[in-house]
Amino acid sequence: MRAIILAAGSGMRMGKYTENLPKGMLSVGGKTLIERQLAALRAADIEDIIIATGYRAETINYSGVTYAHNPKYAETNMVETLLCCRDFLNTDILVCYSDIIYTPELAGKTADSEYEIAVAADTDWRKYWNFRYGTTETDLETFSVGKDFKIIDIGKPLSSSEGIDYRYIGLIKFSEKALIDMIEFYDAKKKSGQKWLQSGKEFKKGYMTDLLNELIISGSDVRAVPFKGGWREFDTERDYELLTESTGNALNFEL
Repeated sequence: MRAIILAAGSGMRMGKYTENLPKGMLSVGGKTLIERQLAALRAADIEDIIIATGYRAETINYSGVTYAHNPKYAETNMVETLLCCRDFLNTDILVCYSDIIYTPELAGKTADSEYEIAVAADTDWRKYWNFRYGTTETDLETFSVGKDFKIIDIGKPLSSSEGIDYRYIGLIKFSEKALIDMIEFYDAKKKSGQKWLQSGKEFKKGYMTDLLNELIISGSDVRAVPFKGGWREFDTERDYELLTESTGNALNFEL
């Protein structure tokens, strides 16, 4: 199993905190988000780790990992950063967003899933949202799951939390076989120049949920791996301030 940490973005929503650093290099409790991910991955027995850099790549320098780079990070998004790692997409991988922290159990269970494409899903997300926002009625998107945890729909913005039982985290396992199919799909869509169906974004600006959603539409077997909590996200200035003000909550994942 190989892990790929996507750390190319400039983190514009983090304001002053990312003026000179990528989000993954922000410190919580004396360790950067990437350091915490490296520790969690290694505790889950994942030693083969790639970090895909972009913005302020020179600030990310850890031993024992391999680096890829997205030179067009300013005009692209997660999908393009992942495909900048094409040379490493030849075995089972765990894709990790750099602006999250998570437990080794969360990483390990997702990575070890028998599913071809496995998406970590928080079933207790409302507790975290109330801690994070004081409400469950903001920053919402579809994550519809059917029989045997098969994902039906993911990533469509919503205005109400009614019926949302799962929350996307930013940890996805692709098997080697699924990667072959995914790369073939990606290349065909890139050649067509079509926008992403879910978000309407131009191809190079595609979200990971755009890719997952269209793989589902094309017939790929994409399944949820349910958890209760075990993660935190650093998407905005308020996220960082909230979780550094209450460091214990950031590190032990208890609310």
